Amino acid sequence: INISPRQFADVNFIKTIVSEVNNHELNPNLFTLEITEEAVVRNVDETVEFMNILKRRGFNLSIDDFGTGYSSLRYLKEFPLDELKIDQSFVNQIAKSREDAAIVSSIIQMAGNLGMDVVAEGVEEEIQLEILEKYGCRHFQGYLFSRPVPHGEFIELLQKQVKSRIRVV
Repeated sequence: INISPRQFADVNFIKTIVSEVNNHELNPNLFTLEITEEAVVRNVDETVEFMNILKRRGFNLSIDDFGTGYSSLRYLKEFPLDELKIDQSFVNQIAKSREDAAIVSSIIQMAGNLGMDVVAEGVEEEIQLEILEKYGCRHFQGYLFSRPVPHGEFIELLQKQVKSRIRVV
Protein backbone atom coordinates (compact mmCIF):
# COMPACT_ATOMS: atom_id res chain seq x y z
CA ILE A 1 0.00 0.00 0.00
CA ASN A 2 1.51 3.33 -1.04
CA ILE A 3 1.52 5.84 1.80
CA SER A 4 1.71 9.47 0.76
CA PRO A 5 4.00 11.89 2.62
CA ARG A 6 0.87 13.67 3.88
CA GLN A 7 -0.59 10.43 5.28
CA PHE A 8 2.76 9.55 6.79
CA ALA A 9 2.79 12.87 8.65
CA ASP A 10 -0.81 12.50 9.88
CA VAL A 11 -0.93 11.64 13.59
CA ASN A 12 -4.19 9.72 13.02
CA PHE A 13 -2.81 7.54 10.24
CA ILE A 14 -1.75 4.65 12.47
CA LYS A 15 -5.08 4.63 14.30
CA THR A 16 -6.95 4.68 10.99
CA ILE A 17 -5.03 1.88 9.28
CA VAL A 18 -5.03 -0.34 12.38
CA SER A 19 -8.76 0.23 12.78
CA GLU A 20 -9.47 -0.68 9.15
CA VAL A 21 -7.37 -3.85 9.36
CA ASN A 22 -9.09 -4.88 12.59
CA ASN A 23 -12.60 -4.04 11.32
CA HIS A 24 -12.07 -6.31 8.32
CA GLU A 25 -10.34 -9.01 10.41
CA LEU A 26 -7.21 -8.90 8.26
CA ASN A 27 -3.70 -9.92 9.21
CA PRO A 28 -1.41 -6.85 9.11
CA ASN A 29 1.52 -9.13 8.16
CA LEU A 30 -0.13 -9.47 4.75
CA PHE A 31 0.41 -5.77 4.08
CA THR A 32 3.53 -3.92 3.07
CA LEU A 33 3.30 -0.19 3.59
CA GLU A 34 5.40 1.66 1.01
CA ILE A 35 6.77 5.00 2.08
CA THR A 36 8.76 7.22 -0.25
CA GLU A 37 12.34 7.98 0.60
CA GLU A 38 11.47 11.69 0.66
CA ALA A 39 8.82 11.19 3.36
CA VAL A 40 11.03 9.22 5.75
CA VAL A 41 13.92 11.68 5.89
CA ARG A 42 11.88 14.73 6.89
CA ASN A 43 12.11 14.07 10.63
CA VAL A 44 14.19 11.01 11.40
CA ASP A 45 13.28 10.69 15.09
CA GLU A 46 9.54 10.84 14.38
CA THR A 47 9.97 8.50 11.42
CA VAL A 48 11.72 5.85 13.52
CA GLU A 49 9.01 6.08 16.20
CA PHE A 50 6.22 5.94 13.60
CA MET A 51 7.79 2.95 11.83
CA ASN A 52 8.38 1.09 15.09
CA ILE A 53 4.71 1.47 16.02
CA LEU A 54 3.66 0.09 12.63
CA LYS A 55 6.13 -2.82 12.96
CA ARG A 56 4.80 -3.65 16.45
CA ARG A 57 1.30 -3.69 14.95
CA GLY A 58 2.53 -6.32 12.47
CA PHE A 59 2.88 -4.34 9.22
CA ASN A 60 5.75 -4.80 6.79
CA LEU A 61 7.55 -1.61 5.76
CA SER A 62 9.18 -0.67 2.48
CA ILE A 63 11.08 2.34 1.18
CA ASP A 64 9.86 3.20 -2.31
CA ASP A 65 12.08 4.80 -4.99
CA PHE A 66 15.22 3.96 -3.04
CA GLY A 67 18.29 5.78 -4.27
CA THR A 68 16.58 8.87 -5.63
CA GLY A 69 16.12 10.99 -2.51
CA TYR A 70 18.33 12.50 0.09
CA SER A 71 18.67 9.54 2.37
CA SER A 72 21.74 8.48 4.22
CA LEU A 73 22.83 4.89 4.56
CA ARG A 74 22.67 5.31 8.33
CA TYR A 75 18.87 5.41 8.04
CA LEU A 76 18.87 1.85 6.77
CA LYS A 77 20.07 0.60 10.12
CA GLU A 78 17.76 2.89 12.11
CA PHE A 79 14.52 2.26 10.23
CA PRO A 80 12.82 -1.11 10.86
CA LEU A 81 12.48 -1.91 7.15
CA ASP A 82 11.56 -5.17 5.48
CA GLU A 83 12.10 -4.10 1.90
CA LEU A 84 13.76 -1.62 -0.45
CA LYS A 85 12.32 -0.82 -3.85
CA ILE A 86 15.01 0.13 -6.34
CA ASP A 87 13.86 3.08 -8.40
CA GLN A 88 13.22 2.37 -12.07
CA SER A 89 15.69 5.07 -13.11
CA PHE A 90 18.49 2.66 -12.14
CA VAL A 91 16.79 -0.42 -13.60
CA ASN A 92 16.10 1.27 -16.96
CA GLN A 93 19.79 1.55 -17.82
CA ILE A 94 21.10 -1.53 -16.03
CA ALA A 95 22.06 -3.28 -19.30
CA LYS A 96 23.70 -0.18 -20.78
CA SER A 97 25.28 1.63 -17.87
CA ARG A 98 28.09 0.10 -15.86
CA GLU A 99 27.45 2.69 -13.14
CA ASP A 100 23.73 1.89 -12.83
CA ALA A 101 24.51 -1.83 -12.81
CA ALA A 102 27.03 -1.28 -10.01
CA ILE A 103 24.53 0.76 -7.98
CA VAL A 104 21.78 -1.85 -8.40
CA SER A 105 24.12 -4.72 -7.55
CA SER A 106 25.32 -2.89 -4.45
CA ILE A 107 21.80 -2.10 -3.26
CA ILE A 108 20.75 -5.73 -3.65
CA GLN A 109 23.80 -7.01 -1.79
CA MET A 110 23.54 -4.39 0.96
CA ALA A 111 19.81 -5.01 1.49
CA GLY A 112 20.41 -8.75 1.66
CA ASN A 113 23.15 -8.27 4.22
CA LEU A 114 20.72 -6.17 6.28
CA GLY A 115 18.01 -8.85 6.06
CA MET A 116 15.79 -6.90 3.67
CA ASP A 117 14.06 -7.96 0.48
CA VAL A 118 14.51 -5.94 -2.69
CA VAL A 119 11.95 -5.14 -5.38
CA ALA A 120 13.26 -3.86 -8.71
CA GLU A 121 10.83 -1.34 -10.19
CA GLY A 122 10.36 -0.67 -13.89
CA VAL A 123 11.48 -4.01 -15.31
CA GLU A 124 10.49 -3.84 -18.97
CA GLU A 125 13.00 -6.06 -20.79
CA GLU A 126 14.16 -9.67 -20.40
CA ILE A 127 17.80 -8.53 -20.24
CA GLN A 128 16.98 -6.38 -17.20
CA LEU A 129 15.33 -9.35 -15.52
CA GLU A 130 18.30 -11.60 -16.29
CA ILE A 131 20.78 -9.10 -14.85
CA LEU A 132 18.68 -8.52 -11.74
CA GLU A 133 18.34 -12.26 -11.15
CA LYS A 134 22.10 -12.66 -11.59
CA TYR A 135 22.58 -10.03 -8.86
CA GLY A 136 20.24 -11.96 -6.55
CA CYS A 137 17.07 -9.90 -6.85
CA ARG A 138 13.96 -12.08 -6.48
CA HIS A 139 11.10 -9.58 -6.68
CA PHE A 140 10.22 -7.51 -9.72
CA GLN A 141 7.67 -5.00 -10.88
CA GLY A 142 7.12 -3.62 -14.34
CA TYR A 143 5.57 -3.84 -17.77
CA LEU A 144 7.54 -6.98 -18.60
CA PHE A 145 5.04 -8.78 -16.38
CA SER A 146 1.91 -6.71 -16.86
CA ARG A 147 0.60 -3.24 -17.48
CA PRO A 148 -1.79 -1.90 -14.83
CA VAL A 149 -5.06 -3.82 -15.07
CA PRO A 150 -8.57 -3.57 -13.57
CA HIS A 151 -9.39 -5.65 -10.48
CA GLY A 152 -11.01 -8.56 -12.35
CA GLU A 153 -8.11 -8.92 -14.75
CA PHE A 154 -5.69 -8.69 -11.82
CA ILE A 155 -7.32 -11.70 -10.14
CA GLU A 156 -7.01 -13.68 -13.39
CA LEU A 157 -3.37 -12.61 -13.73
CA LEU A 158 -2.62 -13.80 -10.20
CA GLN A 159 -4.31 -17.14 -10.81
CA LYS A 160 -2.21 -17.69 -13.94
CA GLN A 161 1.00 -16.84 -12.11
CA VAL A 162 0.48 -18.85 -8.94
CA LYS A 163 3.04 -21.44 -9.97
CA SER A 164 5.45 -19.07 -11.72
CA ARG A 165 8.55 -17.44 -10.32
CA ILE A 166 7.02 -14.00 -10.67
CA ARG A 167 5.85 -12.00 -7.66
CA VAL A 168 3.31 -9.44 -8.77
CA VAL A 169 3.91 -6.27 -6.76
